[in-house]
Order: sequence, then C-alpha cells, then structure tokens
Amino acid sequence: MAKYKIAFIGAGNVATHLSTEFKKCGHEIVQVYSRTEESAKQLTDSLQTTFTTSTETITKEADIYVVALKDSAVSQVLSQVDFKDKLLVHCSGSLPIKVLSQFAKNYGVFYPLQTFSKNRKVDFKAIPIFVEASSEENLHILEELANEVSETVTILNSEKRKSLHIAAVFACNFANHCYAMAAKYLESKELPFKILRPLIMETASKVQELHPKDAQTGPAIRFDENIINAHLSELKEMPDLQELYNSISKSIFEHHQEKQ
Repeated sequence: MAKYKIAFIGAGNVATHLSTEFKKCGHEIVQVYSRTEESAKQLTDSLQTTFTTSTETITKEADIYVVALKDSAVSQVLSQVDFKDKLLVHCSGSLPIKVLSQFAKNYGVFYPLQTFSKNRKVDFKAIPIFVEASSEENLHILEELANEVSETVTILNSEKRKSLHIAAVFACNFANHCYAMAAKYLESKELPFKILRPLIMETASKVQELHPKDAQTGPAIRFDENIINAHLSELKEMPDLQELYNSISKSIFEHHQEKQ
C-alpha cells in the first residue's frame, strides 16, 4: 500500500479527525494550513508536524492536498496556491467536484458521512466514505486511502453526493436542533435535558430496524388537535418553539396521509 505525504488546508473538525486517521495508517502529514494560528497549532501539536497561516507558504512537498474548509472559503484560498500536478481533494458534501478543476490538473472528493466534533472520538471504520475523482488513476488513489480508514467506501458523483448531504442535514443537523430546542424548553421549566436521553437513544435505535415512517409515534401522526393545541398554548411565550412545533406537526401529519 502506497504511503503519501499529505497536507491539510483547514484545521477544523473534519481535518482533525481525518488527518489523525491518515497518520495512524502510516501517511505523513507534512503541513496544516489554517487562517488562525491557535487552530493550526492545536492540530499540529497532536500530529507532530508544522503549520502555516499564510497561503504563500503552503508546502510544495505534499503528494495530496486535502481541503477541509467551509464551502464559501474554498475558491478564495485555493486561488492563491499553485498545486502543479499534485492531487487536490475536498471533503465537502455539497461542493461539486468541478470547482477544483480551475486549481489543479488532478483532483477529487473524499467525503466522510459523519458529524464530527474535535474532542469526541469516532469509530472511523464505521463511517461511510464517498469518493469521486478526475481520472481513474486518481480514483484508485482515493479508494485505497478510503479503504484504509473505513469499511464502507462508495464511488458517488457530485449530484448524488449533494442529495445525500441534504438528507444528512435533515437526519443530523435538524434533528440535533430539535434536541437543542427541547433542552431550551426544559431549562425554562427547570428540568434537566438528560431525562430525554433514553428516549433519544430508543428513537435512534428503532430506525436501525424500521423505516422512519413506520417508527413515527406521537400526537401529530393522528393530528390529535386537543393535545397539539394544548401544547401550542403552553408554548405561547416561546414563539420560536411554537412555530417549529406547529410546522413539524403539520409536516408529520401530511407525510402520513401520503400513500406508501
């Protein structure tokens, strides 16, 4: 298995986890770029490598450059670097592969489908990784890299990856926001969020075995107006929660009126 010199452009959650996994597999992390020294130094201290906060001093010595930036910053940063014939890869769920074509001859996508927090460990082997590349040779490199860190590797084009990312926003980001709103409400009633954790775990566990539509319970599925209206009345002093409750309740009811 070939071993590569890899540079990371970005030092956030994805870069932190992915660089750590690549190093475990024997690849050399030669440099980390970040706009902020604090973020870069935190990551490079754990990787025992160097960092830069200037695009002018991004290393020329890497075989692969992994871009782990927010989508809106990608073009601005990459336009300041000459990647020559090196492999340039981004990790975004929604950014099409073609955006890299103006910055490098060889390019691709390495998208791990997971929610990452810097200080929370994850089992990378269980994370699905989706790859795409500008050539068969580059695709082979990315597949090899992905198979080193994950047991589930899939070739997926940009259009399908964007659809997957939208679904992930619903399943992860929106679901977590509902947890945050539940916590906000409970805190206003001097109740701890932790009492919901067994319910959250069972809800997540059920969809491992059932289709989410079959797992749905609660007053909205049957549009029990007595309960729903009572809840909405209770939430009148928290209009943001009231609006969210009402909107999701309607969506649940309408979804369950659709034919299978």
